Amino acid sequence: MFYEDLSPYAYTDDGDVFYDPTDVMRFVAFRPDYARLNIGWLDGDRRWPRGPVPEAFGDRLQAVLGAQQVNVMMGLHDCDLCPTAIPDSHPWYEPLPGHRCASAGTGEIHVPGPSGTVFAAPRLIGHYVADHGYLPPRAFVDAVLAFDPYGSWPARFPAIRFPWIPADAELRHVDDL
Repeated sequence: MFYEDLSPYAYTDDGDVFYDPTDVMRFVAFRPDYARLNIGWLDGDRRWPRGPVPEAFGDRLQAVLGAQQVNVMMGLHDCDLCPTAIPDSHPWYEPLPGHRCASAGTGEIHVPGPSGTVFAAPRLIGHYVADHGYLPPRAFVDAVLAFDPYGSWPARFPAIRFPWIPADAELRHVDDL
């Protein structure tokens, strides 16, 4: 699915769902008050910006990917920038030989940006940067470098790593639906 970098987010209009990465059965769902912008929704049929990223960016991006699970959808998305698909015998969550990051994923990460703006990127962004040389916009690079996904968080949602969850949001459990 392709969306132009920095275009208004349009993948889903159901709000945002942040999952507790320690127990993916728990989640917080809410209609965001912030503006969401697309980052890294690449497509093999379109050109994308390439170039080196600061080393600290790659490390921090991997930390965000390890800490967040947002808007997880059913099924997997294989990287269509790779010349061959993942073989059925290969675990989707492990990098293919010669790659640094897994080339399949589901869901997104959300990184706070300036002035009530959030950058929404597919979880495959780590693979796109590390293995395909994708160069995200500078505003996203700066936001990732400024975001501490393991910083202190409100006691009510300590495992959900995002600062702008509304006060009236509730932690829910899949079994409660």
